[in-house]
Amino acid sequence: MRILGIETSCDETGVAIFDDEKGLLSHELYSQVKLHADYGGVVPELASRDHVKKTIPLIKEALKKAGLTPADLDGVAYTAGPGLVGALLVGATIGRSLAYAWDLPAVAVHHMEGHLLAPMLEDNAPEFPFVALLVSGGHTMLVEVKGIGDYQILGESVDDAAGEAFDKTAKLMGLDYPGGPLLSKLAEKGTQGRFKFPRPMTDRPGLDFSFSGLKTFAANTIRANEDDEQTRADIAFAFQEAVVDTLAIKCKRALKQTGLKRLVIAGGVSANKYLRQELEALMTKMQGEVFYPRTEFCTDNGAMIAYAGMQRLKNQETTDLAVKAYPRWPIDQLEPVNN
Repeated sequence: MRILGIETSCDETGVAIFDDEKGLLSHELYSQVKLHADYGGVVPELASRDHVKKTIPLIKEALKKAGLTPADLDGVAYTAGPGLVGALLVGATIGRSLAYAWDLPAVAVHHMEGHLLAPMLEDNAPEFPFVALLVSGGHTMLVEVKGIGDYQILGESVDDAAGEAFDKTAKLMGLDYPGGPLLSKLAEKGTQGRFKFPRPMTDRPGLDFSFSGLKTFAANTIRANEDDEQTRADIAFAFQEAVVDTLAIKCKRALKQTGLKRLVIAGGVSANKYLRQELEALMTKMQGEVFYPRTEFCTDNGAMIAYAGMQRLKNQETTDLAVKAYPRWPIDQLEPVNN
């Protein structure tokens, strides 16, 4: 079975073709970073317009690189939510229309399920069940995963997601957009121990997250200190350390609560080197394993949508001709896959 996957939930246009026997046949990605840089963040209307321009050319390129024609495909998968509604509608409209024109089944994919299943694209894929830490610019949540579609949310952010907190703090420090990766790079030059940031919501039971207070703490710290390069690096280190420690503490709690020994981290922030380092150390201590996708599949991409869509299509799930997008779509509302 060969599936075309289309991802347009935010500011990256991703297209991929996945074969259930041969694996990933082609993978195309266009980032809108330069388009939004002047505004310091994603402008939804500009994002939607750019998806309109880029999606069809990327589909053509993906087919060309895979050496395929539409007749060689068995289905079309597209992200239907959550995300920016205008951006979602572009991918959903194109995906559903092409499926109709090519006489193929179409399936709407949950964006976060795509991220959750992204490690399945690797040779060393995790087995079910496991705990997943989904951490990105828009979401931070811990999920108990018993199988595809069998998800229980253990905890989630009550305000800013971790990636959002990274970006906002980077902006406070005068870093360019997107600030999260730049803050992490700056933190590599930082000195441990000079600044101590709080670990929010770790002094109470539960698995929910809150990162908005860290942003405020960072703002106050920046204002109270000299604006030299080393000080900025030290603040960046302390901020990143606080976020990662908080995530690690909550992951440890979730694993103990569920009794599981496998941890998956996915989403844009899962590319963070310090986060990977700390979670690998945690799982070594707990005599467990940690899994994550390769860096190019941490951020939004079409490969994860093609893979997730294939699992849904094999489960006989298809969408009707109505084009629907879901800006908010709780992952625990999905149906389990029984294939």
